[in-house]
Amino acid sequence: MTSILIIDDEVEVGNFLSHLFTSKGYKVRVVNSKKEFDAIDFDHHQFQGAMIDLKLPDANGLALLKHVKRRQPHCKVIIMTGYSTIKTAVEAMKLGASDYIEKPFDDIDLLEKQVDDLLVANGTSNEQRILDLATNVGLIVGHNEAMRQVIQTAYKVAGKHVNVLIGGETGTGKEVFARFIHQASQRCYESFIGVNCGALSESLLESELFGHEKGAFTGATQKRKGLFEIASKGTLFLDEIAEASTSIQVKLLRVLETREFMRVGGEQPLHTNARLLAATNEDLQEAVQQKKFREDLFYRLNVVHLEIPPLRDRKEDIPLLIEHFLKRYPSMEVSFSDGALEMLQSYEWPGNIRELSNYITRIVTFADSGHVNITADHLPFAKQRSVTLKKRTANDHTETPGTGMDNFIEKWRDDALSFYSKKEVINLEEVLAQLKQLESQLGKALVLQTLETTHGNRKEAAKRLQISMRKLRYLLNEKRNTE
Repeated sequence: MTSILIIDDEVEVGNFLSHLFTSKGYKVRVVNSKKEFDAIDFDHHQFQGAMIDLKLPDANGLALLKHVKRRQPHCKVIIMTGYSTIKTAVEAMKLGASDYIEKPFDDIDLLEKQVDDLLVANGTSNEQRILDLATNVGLIVGHNEAMRQVIQTAYKVAGKHVNVLIGGETGTGKEVFARFIHQASQRCYESFIGVNCGALSESLLESELFGHEKGAFTGATQKRKGLFEIASKGTLFLDEIAEASTSIQVKLLRVLETREFMRVGGEQPLHTNARLLAATNEDLQEAVQQKKFREDLFYRLNVVHLEIPPLRDRKEDIPLLIEHFLKRYPSMEVSFSDGALEMLQSYEWPGNIRELSNYITRIVTFADSGHVNITADHLPFAKQRSVTLKKRTANDHTETPGTGMDNFIEKWRDDALSFYSKKEVINLEEVLAQLKQLESQLGKALVLQTLETTHGNRKEAAKRLQISMRKLRYLLNEKRNTE
């Protein structure tokens, strides 16, 4: 017989749950205090499921969870929590809890379904479902334990109507991760819509998010729905949320608090049920302290925080990622020698998965035939960058960006002097144009080199170069400079 352990200091709640699940054929044991919990002989009483209240007067619910999972690892645990402790419930899932449910129990049918599904679910099939969903959206689970853990937590919270903040360095795949959460949720048949908050001006982003009425501004020739309206039953993904202006942050806060918004130029409030996922490669807590990001919005977004590990911390997954990227080119047969894979795994990948993807694309693009065998000798770029980065990492990180570029500048100077010394007539405009081109190349090279030293942290790179994030993206040719 399936046995369930109920841990709740409220006697009425314990009696209700005992009656509910006993009537369904389960064997139920209820404890109302830590003293009663300590009296349980876990060696002789096996529990298939447990429901643990996080708020106990004489015990920490997380400590009891750890004890249960340590003594009986296969026991499925549901955390009982109030809304104010949802973040703690998410921490509990990271510690091994399978699910959580909010108190008071407004929907008894949902409570029964959660427990039934949990107790009859097969662990292997659940793992297979995660792998299938991840494969469908292009997310590689891999072998790295930290990555597997964050994916499992994402899967557990996907079915909850809570906001999720996804953190991670540039290029770690935050949008793909957001798509996984959407596909694992009950909204998977609805729209998933994403927008980059750093790629649009304030006015354009406002119109994009909330829509506008005809005549609201110059060029608004017709009414237009915003993303909150379009994705009302689905998922809205806000990338680079840290770059949203203060005005946009205020409007986002109102939507999250009231689920209502107005189109630009509109007078009637509209309702949205969109599930919000946000992502950032910056430290939002630091941004809050620096008064660059609203504290109340941060707490609204950060109900659940999931941090994607950088590629340098999950190098064992690089062969799987390469295999995944090569599937884009079915007509090519590309293989890597052990030495080549070892070299690729020794590189730090400051641009993370995006950099690896681009690297594989370059290899395939310049391949001469349908079958290519890549050896370590074919990877001088990766080898050079790896050695350079390791030297910098060994130093104190105060190295001036651009060190080591003297030879490049010297060579350009010598070539230019040699070329123009042979000419009697010099086109000044041509010289100035070449200087401008050199300036652009040096700017981009300095940014890339600084990104290496900061392991892809763009905010830190911009700080070291004493430029804004917009300027940094401009130098990388990612967007038009508006400064």
